[in-house]
Amino acid sequence: MSRPAGREPRRLTRWWRRRSLRTRLTVIAATAIAVSVFVAFQVASELLDWELRDTAENQLRADSRVLATNAERAGLAQVQLPPYPGSGRLVRVILPDGSIRTPAGQPALPPVSEHAGRVAQGASADLMESNDSDDDGYIIYTLRAGDGAVQVARVVDDSPINRFGLGMLLIGLLCVVGGALVGRTVARTGLAPIDRLTAAAVRVAHTRDLDADIPDEGGGEIRRLIQSINDMLAALRDSRRAQRLLAEDAAHELKTPLTSLRLNVELLIRLDRRGTLDSALPAESRTRLLNDLGAEVAELSTLAAELTDLARGDVSDESTEVLDLADVVVAAATRARSRVPDIEVALDVTSVWVSGRPAALERAVLNLIDNAGKWSAAGQPVQVRLRAEGASAVLEVDDAGPGIDAADVPRVFDRFYRADSARALPGSGLGLSIVQRVVDAHGGRATVARSARGGALLRVDLPAAAPPAPIARLTAG
Repeated sequence: MSRPAGREPRRLTRWWRRRSLRTRLTVIAATAIAVSVFVAFQVASELLDWELRDTAENQLRADSRVLATNAERAGLAQVQLPPYPGSGRLVRVILPDGSIRTPAGQPALPPVSEHAGRVAQGASADLMESNDSDDDGYIIYTLRAGDGAVQVARVVDDSPINRFGLGMLLIGLLCVVGGALVGRTVARTGLAPIDRLTAAAVRVAHTRDLDADIPDEGGGEIRRLIQSINDMLAALRDSRRAQRLLAEDAAHELKTPLTSLRLNVELLIRLDRRGTLDSALPAESRTRLLNDLGAEVAELSTLAAELTDLARGDVSDESTEVLDLADVVVAAATRARSRVPDIEVALDVTSVWVSGRPAALERAVLNLIDNAGKWSAAGQPVQVRLRAEGASAVLEVDDAGPGIDAADVPRVFDRFYRADSARALPGSGLGLSIVQRVVDAHGGRATVARSARGGALLRVDLPAAAPPAPIARLTAG
C-alpha cells in the first residue's frame, strides 16, 4: 500500500524543525557551498568544452586549407597524403566520382555524409560536423578543393573534461566539508551569546531571582534581544513588587475591620455564655452594636470586591461596544442613591457616545460619586456633569467638601492611599485607583483639581465615538 504523497514532505519538515539552530546553519552552509560548486562546475565545464572544441575546429580549418592547396596543385588523385602518425588528425580526399583516398594505416572514418558529399559537388564551400554515433566521436571539417573536397578529422577527446570534472568533484567535496566545519564554527561563535542568554534565563527560572539582569553584550539583534529580556524582567519585577504591595496593603486594610468585627463578636459570645446579654447590653446598645457589625461586614464585602476587581489584571471580560455615556452616568447615580439614601446627586448630563465596557464605566462613575458623597456636607449635593468637548467626552464630579491638599494630589489615584483627613471615614482607598485603571483601559485621562465650591473636582476625559447609524440619522432628522 503506497503512502500518501504529502506525508514525506511533512515528515521532512518536522525533522527539520526538530534540529537545533547550529545543525540548521551547518546544513545550510554545506548545502549552499555544494550548490555553488555544482553550478561553478557546470559553467566551467561548458566553457572548457567550448574552448577546446573551438581550438580543435580552428586547427582543422588550418590543416584543411593546407591540404586543399596541395590538392589543387597536384590534383586530388595524385596529391600526396601525409602518413598517419598513430594519433591526432585524420585526413581524407573525396574524388569527383565520390570515391575516397586515405593514408595507409589510418583508421577508417565514418562514411561521407550527405552534406559532405554536397560540398564535394560544389553545393557549398565547407562544412563542420560532429559524428558521435560510433564508440569514438569525430569532428570532421570538409573543404571544397578542385572538383572534390578534402576532409580533416579529429577524435573528440573528453579526457580533459573528465579530469577537470574529477578535480572539481574532489575540490567540491573538500569545500563542502570545509563549509560544514566553517558553518559549525560560525554557528557556535554566533550563537554563543544566545547560549549565555539561555543559561541566564534558565538560572532566573530556577532561582526565581528577577533582580539578576542579563549582561548586555554583542550587537545588533543579540543586543536587542537581551534588552528585550531585561525589559521583560524589569516588568516582572514591577509586577511582583506590585503584587507584594497589594498583598501587604490588603492585609493592612483588612486588619482593622476584622479586628473590630472579631472584638464585637467575642463580646456578644462572652455575654451570651454568661447569660447577661440582655442586662449588660440594653436594646439601644445592642442595636448600635449590631449596626456596627453590619457596617463592618459591608465594608469587608466592598473591600473584597474591590480587591478582586483590582487584582484581576484587566478591566473585565465584557466586550467593548458603542454606548451613550449619559445612560451609564444616570445608572451609576441611581445605584449611588440606593446604596446611600442620604446622598444627593445633581445631574447635568448630555448625550455623548463613547466606545467602552458598560459595567466597568458604571463602576468607575459609581466610585467617583461615592467618593464625592463621603465629603459632601448635608444639603450640599454631589454635582455630576457630562458634556462633549471637542473629540472627548468630559465627566466632572465635584463636592462641597474641604477639598484635597496639594501634597495629596499626586497620590490620589494610588492604591490604598488615603489622606490623613480621610482616615476616620469608611473606605479602603481603592475606589479612585479602580477609576484610574478603567479610564486608562479606555484610552482616557483622570485628573483632580479644586472645584468652584471649594471641594474636590474629579474630571475624566474619554475619547468620543460616533453614534450608531440609526441614532445618527434620527438626530440629523
